[in-house]
Amino acid sequence: MATYYYVLASQRFLLEEEPLDEVLRERVRDYHEKEKEIDFWLVKQPAFLEAPEMAATKAKTPQPACAIVSTNEQFITWLKLRLEYVATGEFTAPSNSIPDPLASLATVA
Repeated sequence: MATYYYVLASQRFLLEEEPLDEVLRERVRDYHEKEKEIDFWLVKQPAFLEAPEMAATKAKTPQPACAIVSTNEQFITWLKLRLEYVATGEFTAPSNSIPDPLASLATVA
């Protein structure tokens, strides 16, 4: 099992109101330059919110939700400071209640 850290907000906020694409592009470029493996993912309607232990977090988050999930706690802390109006937290996966940390409930059109 691994620990995953996240920033969480509404999809509208993360994808439309914040320059998130610019932030993530810069981070990907930096990782490539350093030959570092990508350790963060954008997940629309994250399935981990369906876990019983995440009920309170889900209840506070405008839906549909969107998360940036990472195994790098420092990156998530930096994003929290950068984005400001997001929730943060962590979970361990895979587990019985969160079998896939990157699963999405979003339907592909």
